[in-house]
Amino acid sequence: MNDLPTRDSSVSFRRITSATVWDVCMLSETLSAAQRSMIADNGASIAEAHFSENAWFRAIYADETLIGFIMLHIGADHDEGIYYPGVFLWRFMIAGPYQKMGYGKKAIELLTYELSYRGFKEIRVGYGVGEGSPEPFYKRMGFELTGGTYGDDEDELEAVLKFAS
Repeated sequence: MNDLPTRDSSVSFRRITSATVWDVCMLSETLSAAQRSMIADNGASIAEAHFSENAWFRAIYADETLIGFIMLHIGADHDEGIYYPGVFLWRFMIAGPYQKMGYGKKAIELLTYELSYRGFKEIRVGYGVGEGSPEPFYKRMGFELTGGTYGDDEDELEAVLKFAS
């Protein structure tokens, strides 16, 4: 049995396998109803990623404990409604029991480190506003509104996080 992660746990991204996909999908069930209204379920996201030429997705672990899911869209794809040619944080979630423990921050820091190593200088995200919105988290991480919108109905705000490469 895995030990429970602590604030000192290291965060890593790992490929999702046939042995882990169900557990990753079930993480969506740990979110509040308000949070679930703001993000697609992980199972739907994984299915969507398999039909995208631009998707990159991973499970997020704290030491050996599965705690979240991340999915990027790299490059513009008008068929998918993403017009930004860089890296777009398409989906990001930390399971309910592991929120407010610093893991989201560690995951974004790891992501920006890996992206800067690959030559990227920024990442964009779209998010809804209202109850359950991740807006406070993204603001704490340094994302700034671009003035643009995102989503099928353009009902999400677009924000950017710039980092050194």
